[in-house]
Amino acid sequence: MKKQPLFSSMHTHTKFCDGKDDIETMCQAAYDNSLFAIGFSSHAPTDKQLGSVNGWNMKSDLIDEYVKQVHAAKERWKGKLNVFLGLEVDYIKGKRSPLDSDIVNLKLDYIIGSVHYLFPENGAQGFTVDGPQEEFDTGLKYGFGGNAQKLMHSYYDAEAEMISAGGFDIIGHADLLKKNTLGKNLWRQEEETERQKEIVKIAKKMGLVFEVNTGGINRNKIPETYPSLSFLKIIKKFNVPVIITADAHRSKDINGNYVIALNTLKEAGIKKHYILKEKTINNKSVWLKEIIIKN
Repeated sequence: MKKQPLFSSMHTHTKFCDGKDDIETMCQAAYDNSLFAIGFSSHAPTDKQLGSVNGWNMKSDLIDEYVKQVHAAKERWKGKLNVFLGLEVDYIKGKRSPLDSDIVNLKLDYIIGSVHYLFPENGAQGFTVDGPQEEFDTGLKYGFGGNAQKLMHSYYDAEAEMISAGGFDIIGHADLLKKNTLGKNLWRQEEETERQKEIVKIAKKMGLVFEVNTGGINRNKIPETYPSLSFLKIIKKFNVPVIITADAHRSKDINGNYVIALNTLKEAGIKKHYILKEKTINNKSVWLKEIIIKN
């Protein structure tokens, strides 16, 4: 009998942040879909760092209960499903980082490092690159004077800074910027490609893993994975590992559109994807390497 490749769902959100289902419902969905593991990666709190509460980051007063409930799920599902405790931590220069002491002290199994926010140098209101189109357009207008090229470089500057600093395991949706810009030709593609090469080289040096995220497809926002096929070909060229994730905010998306992710990886020439097996007492991530393309 042909062995089926293993999959996991390590980028998940629950009611603790902007997800729709609770921890137990997400675990049941992972089990029902024969996944090797589920990792919980609520959006880390930013209310103290930014001085305001939003609708997607977990509130800081919920973090202890979140940790408690994920640990309880580990015990309930022992022997049936591997459950990991993580966070998706925003990188916001001078404000929030995976290296912050409140994050480090949680002793998480893994961390996804992501760039959602841009805070323009001119002092304009910060905004999220994946928020509503109107928010993005306003940020572009007032934060960058309508210069999309400058905005693009600001985004990849933040990515490069985050990856160079380290303190996390998985690079989240590395070209998230395209959610509001895909197909609009707002900047020179060759310049973005060079920036992508830059962060791939840094990721290789830092020993990090890129996620291949189907969340934009699952939520009908974009028709392709994060990163794109062309970006994945760069990742392949420099032999940096990848992990398939769903960025699931609902249990029904726990492994949503993994077939598209697999086909994209195959087209990029990537033959393996990674699955987190464990975190050692020395804080080292141990990865399984699953073959998805036979020679």
